[in-house]
Amino acid sequence: MNFLLPSLFVMKNKKTIIFLVGFFIVLSAAFMTYYYSITKVKKPQLPYYGEGDHRVRGFSFTDQDGNVVTQKDVDGKVYVAEYFFATCQGICPKMNENLNTVYRQFKGDDRVMFLSHTVDPEEDSASALKEYAKRFEADSHQWKFLTGDKQQLYNQARYSYLISAEDDTTGLSIDKDFIHDNHFVLVDGTGHIRGMYDGLQAQEMIRLATDIKSLLGDNVR
Repeated sequence: MNFLLPSLFVMKNKKTIIFLVGFFIVLSAAFMTYYYSITKVKKPQLPYYGEGDHRVRGFSFTDQDGNVVTQKDVDGKVYVAEYFFATCQGICPKMNENLNTVYRQFKGDDRVMFLSHTVDPEEDSASALKEYAKRFEADSHQWKFLTGDKQQLYNQARYSYLISAEDDTTGLSIDKDFIHDNHFVLVDGTGHIRGMYDGLQAQEMIRLATDIKSLLGDNVR
């Protein structure tokens, strides 16, 4: 019977080894789960701007190629909206130079668009905007310079993008009205405003680019 002892000893050792291996696998998995939970930095949720379920309203403008651009062209996309005018010698050149630094980071990414609306449609025709867009080597499929009816452009600024919004504009003559705002507005794929940025501050462009990347990684609600 003694010849069975080595076999029993080997079998016992195998069971011990299997048990230890399994134990260390479970222990390692538990440790990694714990480590991940305490080291993972939760990505901050971008805010929603406006009251209730505020979303950008439908629109219809003309881009630098003479094409009609509507809400359907930006549905499902993350985009940045701004207001400027081509003959501006004040804040506009600086704003668009800053915006161009963000545009170049996402150039060719069809999930991201840029909409630059003129506040001076009488001067900024489609051809004038096309010439202006050349300064930034803007691809008209991704960075659109928009003109159209002045009242519609201004209503879109106030009531959709919440730029220069006022409580009461009923007595304001559109001929005397002139929006000249330095903010960029970030809109998600469902038309919600998710950020506003000072277009004159280079540091704000870093935040804008970061927030665009964050929205691209989010699930659309």
